[in-house]
Amino acid sequence: MLTKIFITLFIVIGAVVYLRRGRGKKVPLASDNREQPPLISKVVIYTTIALSMLVTAGYWCWSWYDDNTVVQVTISSPIEAMTASYQVRKKDIKEQRITTIDGIQIRLSSQERLTVKPLATP
Repeated sequence: MLTKIFITLFIVIGAVVYLRRGRGKKVPLASDNREQPPLISKVVIYTTIALSMLVTAGYWCWSWYDDNTVVQVTISSPIEAMTASYQVRKKDIKEQRITTIDGIQIRLSSQERLTVKPLATP
């Protein structure tokens, strides 16, 4: 969420700077003395594009890594007075169902309580 806010602010600031600067002077079509855009302008544009692509790739990689993180899910049922623990990837935890690493799908009732903990690494 914080990443989305930073990207949005970066785009808004870039747009404001671009709009305030303007497009520059208009040159008649018949003249051969056309001005080349300044090198700094090109560098800024290409740097912004490269930085944007890098940030996007980083966000996708982090999202994929976080979704595939294995956590320990404990299901507590007050009706049956039982507790069971499973290893689950974060992306496989849904509202009414979880899928374990082994591929077992467990449907949850509205009375069962889930506790999600990071997997203990030795």
